[in-house]
Parts: sequence; C-alpha cells; structure tokens
Amino acid sequence: MEKNKKVLVVGSGGREHAIVKALARSPQVEKIFCAPGNAGIAEDAECVAIGVEDVDALVSFARDNAIDMTVVGPEAALAVGLVDAMEAAGLKAFGPTKAAARIESSKEFAKQIMTKYNVPTASYEAFDDFGKAWEYVKNRPLPAVIKYDGLAAGKGVVVALSYEEAEAALRDMLLDSAFGKGRVVVEDFLDGPEFSFMCVVSGSKVYPLAMAQDHKRAFDGDKGPNTGGMGAYSPVPFVSDEIREKALREIIQRTADGLVAEGVPFKGVLYGGLILTADGPKVIEFNARFGDPETEVVLPRLESDFYDLVEAAVEGRDCETKWSDEAYLGVVLASEGYPGSYKKGVEIKGLGNVNAEVYHMGTKREGDKILTAGGRVLMVVGKGKTIAEANAAAKAEIEKIDCPSLFHRTDIGKASL
Repeated sequence: MEKNKKVLVVGSGGREHAIVKALARSPQVEKIFCAPGNAGIAEDAECVAIGVEDVDALVSFARDNAIDMTVVGPEAALAVGLVDAMEAAGLKAFGPTKAAARIESSKEFAKQIMTKYNVPTASYEAFDDFGKAWEYVKNRPLPAVIKYDGLAAGKGVVVALSYEEAEAALRDMLLDSAFGKGRVVVEDFLDGPEFSFMCVVSGSKVYPLAMAQDHKRAFDGDKGPNTGGMGAYSPVPFVSDEIREKALREIIQRTADGLVAEGVPFKGVLYGGLILTADGPKVIEFNARFGDPETEVVLPRLESDFYDLVEAAVEGRDCETKWSDEAYLGVVLASEGYPGSYKKGVEIKGLGNVNAEVYHMGTKREGDKILTAGGRVLMVVGKGKTIAEANAAAKAEIEKIDCPSLFHRTDIGKASL
C-alpha cells in the first residue's frame, strides 16, 4: 500500500485535531492540510488560512494541490454546500450534501424523516407563529422540549420545566429571533441516560463506530448551562450489545434507508444523539458530522485504517473496522465564563509536560507561546483498561497544565465508574 494520499481537513477544533491524528496513523496518507486549523493541529498538519465557509477558496485549494480527499468537520461548512461544490469540481469529499445535511440543519426535516420511516423518537409539533406555539405548550404537560429548527451551535434547545420558562424560550426563538428567523419544534420530554452513536454512512451502507457518552452541562453534577460538550468517554457500559444492535437496526439503518428513498442519500458521519428510555433507544437529535468532543475519544480506539474507512464511504464499497478494547476518557478545559462571555489570549503553560493525548479546541500560537482563543480550549484524553483508569490518567495529566483562566468538570464518566 503506497503512502501517497493528500488530505484536506476542514475545521479548527478538537474534532478536526482528532481527525488529523487518525489520518496521520494511516499507512496511505502522505500529507495532511487543515483549513484553518489551530495551534495544536499545526504540529500534525500544514494549516492554511481559509475559513470553513469559504467554499470557492477551499475548492480551489483542493484542486490546485491535487487533494485526494477532503474531510469536512463542522456543520457550518456542510450547510453552505461545501461537499456539493467539491463534487461538482470532480473532487472527492467526505460529508453529506447540503440536502442530506438537513437531517441536522432542520429539526423539522429530521422529525419528518423519522416519523415517515418509523424511527423511534419523541412526538412533536412544529410552529412559526408565537401565539399558536404558546397556546399548544400551555395546554400540554411539562417538561416541554423546545428546539430552534435551524443550526444554533448546540444552544438552540430548552427543556422547559415551567410554563414561564417555556414562554421565554418561545419568545426568544420566534419573536426575538435569537438564532435568526425560523421555526420551532416542540416535543415530548424523554427520560433516561443519553449516549452518542456515530456511524459512517454511504447510502444504505452503514459502518458503525464505537459508542460514546458526552457531558453537555458546564459544571459538575450536570449543573449549569448547556455547552458544546465538557467531556466524553468510550465505551459506554450501560449500552449492551443488544441495545446497540437495536439502535443500529431501527434508528441508523432506517434513517439511512429513508434518506435514500427520499432522493437525498447520506454520505459521511450520521451522528445519533440517542436516549435509552424504558421503551428502548430513541432519537433526541441527529447531527450530520462527527461529534465534538466524542470524536476525540472514539477515533483513538480505531485500530484499522481511518483513511480507508473514509474512502470506502465515498466510493460506496465495503470496509471492516477494528476497535481497541481500551477505555478513553477526555476532559475539556474551557475558558472561565464559557458558554457565556470569556477572555481570550491567556497563555497556557506546561503542555510539554503532559504525557497524554491533548486535542486543541480553541488555541492560537504567538511566537513560542500557546494562547487561549475560544470557549472550549483543550481536551485531555486519558486511557486505561477501565473507564476509572482512563479517568485517573486524564486527571493526573490535567494537573500539569498551568493556565489560571481555565476550568473543567471533575465528574466526566461518573455514571460508568
């Protein structure tokens, strides 16, 4: 197998850093570019200063540099049709088309697909009129789950425990257009532990990845506001093989087949944000790309060739994957104030002393200094034979990082320890 492939990874976070590192392990990959990348990614790939939504510049770069495969990380790039443009230019790209990416960019579209193809999820109603939405919500039991229909960077979901909270959320989304002009989906509350099931999908072919569990709340004990994710671990002990097979068969496969039947076949990573209810696994949401921070604990467990898996999906051929039995647990170090306002440009010291995988999520380099440049800044991933061992390894390495403006949760994976 020749080591001659050139790959472009699009994105600048921890997810893309994990993708870059997984590609770097491939016996086929010779050169990796990342647009725009970050300070950590720059140690593993050549970063190019192109924004993720600058479709024309990304297509030109891929063409001019004879890129064999473009791997698209963030949803924003998918939503503006980067994959469509790459394919129109005769270039290979891993990710769904703009039409297929609606499974994430429109909550209502996702619900329509699930309803039509009998994919287990909460019942729902959709509204664009505040009066009608409020009338519906105040005549139904609580909690009510209110979701903005479009992309909202992981922040457009409110689980309303009171009618006052529900009314405020509806006002925010429909009258004040907090996330832009749009619709809302109001759905029943589902109870149970949540988990993430990412699968590489190519039309009706599904290649399941390892399970993970994310932690969305900012503070220990699942307290505080929702974030993009404060940590994750894999595997997930409470998801049995039987539940996994049921989720694969009744959720991921049915959705993939449904999108084919609708004329919008999916290619890329179909991320099922699932919940294990008393009636079995159900869908909370779908994403059309690798999850962040789940990717940082799932891809390190992949022992087979990641590039081969990506290429197989794009070409529609079969591919076998091999997974490590080891547990991986990652803790996010975030800027004080996140997910609200926070300070940038604070120096991070001690990274050279860390003896574990560190994924950069929001960093930049100035001279020989690494500075904070985002809300979520770093993710330290420990590994071990058990989740408890992986947790202890991550905690020990975090102690070596010196940055006074960073905070982290101390209870990642507690439910499985």
